[in-house]
Amino acid sequence: MRRYGILAAALALAGCGAREQLEAPPGQPLPPTPYGAEEPPTAEDLLAAPMQTRPARSDDLIESSSERRSDEFDLPPPN
Repeated sequence: MRRYGILAAALALAGCGAREQLEAPPGQPLPPTPYGAEEPPTAEDLLAAPMQTRPARSDDLIESSSERRSDEFDLPPPN
């Protein structure tokens, strides 16, 4: 019984590291070429995250603060 457990674990781990080139499924084209692009994007281009999804972190310290102006619409709830 222990052998089967070890064999199952080995097979599961062997399948985890498999990496292949990304391709469109057979019979399925890639998305249409964006307007203005000269050639259709590759699978790697489609998986690359644009810069807007990973913005740079701002570590600027707030060196001075100011009083908030009053908000005329910040009213208490009606009773």
